[in-house]
Amino acid sequence: MDTCLVIIPTYNEIENIHSIIDAVLKQGAQFSVLIVDDNSPDGTGEIVKILQQKDSKFIYYNVKEN
Repeated sequence: MDTCLVIIPTYNEIENIHSIIDAVLKQGAQFSVLIVDDNSPDGTGEIVKILQQKDSKFIYYNVKEN
C-alpha cells in the first residue's frame, strides 16, 4: 500500500483545522497530515497539538519560528 502525506500550511485556521484534518484522515489509513503553522496567534497550533496527542501516528506538526 502506498502512503500519502498531505502538507497543510496554516495561519489563523482555528475554526477550520479540526475538520480539515478529519477530512484528510477519513480518506484512508494510508493518509497522514503534516500541519505547518506560521505561528498563528489564534491558537491553531494548540488545537493541532491536542489532536496530535490523540492520533500521533497520522498527524505531524511543525511551527515556523519567527
